[in-house]
Amino acid sequence: MKKLLLIIGAATGLCLAAGSALAQSRSNKTDVSRNLTIFNSLVKELQTNYVDSIDANKLVKTAIDAMLQGIDPYTEYYPSEDQEELTSIASGQYGGIGAYILKRGDEVIIHQPVWDAPARNAGLRHGDVILKVDSTVIKASTQSDAVSKLLRGQPGSKVTVSVRRPYVADSLLTFEIVRRNIQVNPMPYYGVDSTGIGYIRLTTFNEKSAGAVRDALVDMKRDPSLKGLTIDLRGNGGGLLESAVQIAGLFVPKGTEIVRTRGFETDKEKIYKTTQAPVDLKLPLVILTDESTASASEILAGSLQDLDRAVIVGERSFGKGLVQTTRPLPFDGLLKVTVARYYIPSGRLIQAIDYSHRNPDGSVARIPDSLTRVWHTAAGREVRDGGGITPDITVTDSTMNRLLYNVIADMWAYDYANRYAARNPETPDVMTWVPGDSVFADFKAFIDPARFKYDRMCEQGIDYLRDAARIEGYLSDSVAAQIDILAGMMRHDLDHDLNFNRDRLLEILDSEIGERYFSDGDLVRRNLRYDAESDTARAVLLDQTRYNSILKPAAK
Repeated sequence: MKKLLLIIGAATGLCLAAGSALAQSRSNKTDVSRNLTIFNSLVKELQTNYVDSIDANKLVKTAIDAMLQGIDPYTEYYPSEDQEELTSIASGQYGGIGAYILKRGDEVIIHQPVWDAPARNAGLRHGDVILKVDSTVIKASTQSDAVSKLLRGQPGSKVTVSVRRPYVADSLLTFEIVRRNIQVNPMPYYGVDSTGIGYIRLTTFNEKSAGAVRDALVDMKRDPSLKGLTIDLRGNGGGLLESAVQIAGLFVPKGTEIVRTRGFETDKEKIYKTTQAPVDLKLPLVILTDESTASASEILAGSLQDLDRAVIVGERSFGKGLVQTTRPLPFDGLLKVTVARYYIPSGRLIQAIDYSHRNPDGSVARIPDSLTRVWHTAAGREVRDGGGITPDITVTDSTMNRLLYNVIADMWAYDYANRYAARNPETPDVMTWVPGDSVFADFKAFIDPARFKYDRMCEQGIDYLRDAARIEGYLSDSVAAQIDILAGMMRHDLDHDLNFNRDRLLEILDSEIGERYFSDGDLVRRNLRYDAESDTARAVLLDQTRYNSILKPAAK
């Protein structure tokens, strides 16, 4: 039997779902038995009497998924054939070719081949459209998870992949790839910069995370210039609870409580304390968070904030204070089920959504800030529950707008980077190459104005002003004429908007094009050049007086 996994995060694929809470009441055994009998009879009647043939497995799986979705997005059923992805979250490895794939319109593409994995080493590249896997033709109706299953397999086995490569002549290509055990690296980069500030990028919490962070910390402490450390948890959706506890234990005394979990039966509380001797109790520490920092990441950030051991910098975290575990089911099935809420050392629960209290239409909403409660850190600083971890220093991306959003979301930068790499096969120097004026001009020419769609905020504002004046009776001829003049002055021009956002667009292109040439660790180093949050963390760590004042409670 597979070992049970205690999972509190969403580290699957490219997206993050919200957490859940258990209902506060339980149906009695008679109700459960009666409803199961009804369901069993219903399936049999459909199988026997429905006018068309029915796939019973698909029908029941759909019913199960709908039932669980009504509870929370994290409680999920995995039949035996679908469990590999779940177990790979915990183990940090799987058998396959090492590539993220994506359904894009009617095509399934290689979204990103993992660095130094079989897919990339064999020659697969970003944007390759998958046409066939072995003898299976990939159709418009084929979903990405079905292709993923075809690509995964026993290490050492072979798979043949046929693709069409965009922006390349004679682009029908076939690759024979030997699968291998793909290791999910939880820490793509660490290092100490010229100012003496260490940096660790942690992307997930699996069985390898704590050991990787410990080794990195020990290695950096050998550098006599080390003055402080930044742990970057942005975009980290979580993983194993125990991993977060172990990493926290590197910075606080042995035996320190990091988190406790409480399920439906409140007397079954479990307390997690650090069990190993710490590596460093005094090194100044900053943790970076954003809105995608969730679960195990929030345990690490929140516990060290509650213990006054770290300053939190960035954006408020996601707010998932729920714990899942796996339970075996008949016929080798597996249920990942929400079993508890977790509470960090101050006593607060940071869950942002209460799934046990839904609106009449079934929707749920975040707990409003007005309903959150004040708790206190070990030193007496005020912190709040019910909505993620609020940073001690908030740093947000104030330059993001609709044009930039659509450049990313509609994959204009992605597609341009694919064309750039096809036309420039030689790898540039990792730290000196930057996209300049010629790249920017080429990117502008690449965009088709007829297909490029984005919300023009100024024009929407003018329309809103005109409608408001009409509704409230102010839209006289003279007012309408003035609004028309204003509208003419503020009409959007794509060329102007691209030029206005030049610097940010070059940053986006730098990162996107860099993925075609450089390793994960090199990409992290390169992206730090544009990183306002990391710059803020460095400034705080280099200013001991400011660092200490943040961790000191306000005078009463």
